[in-house]
Amino acid sequence: MNKLKERLLAVRWGGHSLISLYISLLSGLVLGLQYNPAEPSYSVATIELVVPFGFFWRSLHYYSSQFFFLLLLAHLAAVLWENRVPFSRTAWLRLSAAVLIALLLLFSGYILRGDATGDAAGAITENILRSVPLFGKPLNQLLADLSSAGLRKIYLHHIAGLVLLGGFCLWPHLRRYSALWRNHAALIVVTLAVAVVLKAPLDQERFGLLHIGGPWFFLGMQELLRHLPPFWAGIALPAIPAAALLFLPAQGRARTACLLLLAAWLAGSFALSGIAAHSILTTR
Repeated sequence: MNKLKERLLAVRWGGHSLISLYISLLSGLVLGLQYNPAEPSYSVATIELVVPFGFFWRSLHYYSSQFFFLLLLAHLAAVLWENRVPFSRTAWLRLSAAVLIALLLLFSGYILRGDATGDAAGAITENILRSVPLFGKPLNQLLADLSSAGLRKIYLHHIAGLVLLGGFCLWPHLRRYSALWRNHAALIVVTLAVAVVLKAPLDQERFGLLHIGGPWFFLGMQELLRHLPPFWAGIALPAIPAAALLFLPAQGRARTACLLLLAAWLAGSFALSGIAAHSILTTR
């Protein structure tokens, strides 16, 4: 067990995630020059058909973003497992918030696709935001407002707001640790190969919100939304693990309790995701 722990902790999870982020940003810049939030579906189709190697750039952005988020979670798990890095409370809040921002970036990217999955994700987002007591309407107008602004606000948050906020949260950490491209050659080759072989998904069929297969990280919440009101499924319950992570104690029984809470929530999320995936597959 100790040898396994040493091997897993020896992996450069943070460096891998940072390289994946760089690839995602560079490929996203190429796509952003061609994307029009006023005509999202047409823009995506144009990118794949007209832009040179358009399908490759779109796939590269899609898969590098997925790798970034997964490797970031692995890096977080390694940090929690090792529990040797002395973070101040402010530094930990910023780093933990960066994980949540990465999730929002990934989710907003799904909305910007403009396909069936993106439309469903956008509609669900608006319903969740509007369900917040007292502040639902202004919150939706600030963050989404898809019914009147289309995807313009989501696009602005995706390319500017969330990126700048994530950079602010990560900057002190990035100043201490760097990642060299030559040290992550295997990851780069795998990412490029996946982008060449596997085309990024684009779901043009409309099955209805209950039968759309949302992002893999959203399936658990999608299943909850079938049984609970939007506020409880989309705000209250996800806020519990987020708060446990943000305010994770440095040591003691309180830390153990928070980690157990996170583990239990993840187990429940995996179970709900499995139920949702099975329901979608059997429906189709």
